[in-house]
Amino acid sequence: MTWRARGDHYYRLARARGYRSRAAFKLLEAIERFDLVRPGDIVVDLGCAPGSWLQVASEAVGPSGFVLGVDLRPVSPLGLDNVRAIVLDVLDPGAPGRIRAELPDEADVLLSDLAPSTTGVRELDHARQMELAWRALEIARGVLRPGGRALIKASQGGMLHGFLRAMRRAFRTARLFKPRASRPESPEIYVIGLGLRAR
Repeated sequence: MTWRARGDHYYRLARARGYRSRAAFKLLEAIERFDLVRPGDIVVDLGCAPGSWLQVASEAVGPSGFVLGVDLRPVSPLGLDNVRAIVLDVLDPGAPGRIRAELPDEADVLLSDLAPSTTGVRELDHARQMELAWRALEIARGVLRPGGRALIKASQGGMLHGFLRAMRRAFRTARLFKPRASRPESPEIYVIGLGLRAR
């Protein structure tokens, strides 16, 4: 199946299942493969607009769980009782404290689909994406309980290896993950972290 056909497939499937974007299938695959989000979990979703990952996480945690979405842009209401979304710049120095204040307890999972505005200059776009990945890891260390899990968007390029090493220091297991719903030619890649080491 060509990428265009596969992309159309995920787009149609997202509409059929009521997801706000085809990105839902990236998180669904991560949950299926890595047992990333579980019933009763407290989840933080960075870069949550338009809300498809909030929808998937809400389903995965169930009524006993809680999902907090964070984005620069407001998310139109999803009508989900276990989801709350706030408008916040994750690069703000006070962001980790604000996120912690919104949670009922330490988080079990941090998701980051943060992405910068692209310039078309590959090296600059890579650097900007990795800046957001490093910030997501910093926030993960501040809000996750020991043993917690993370899924962080990164970018293939020279800065990825240093970030992967940092994830391996922070988590008992860390690995790269390229979802089937990602475009093959895209530099987008995710880093999975399982088992946050105690601070």
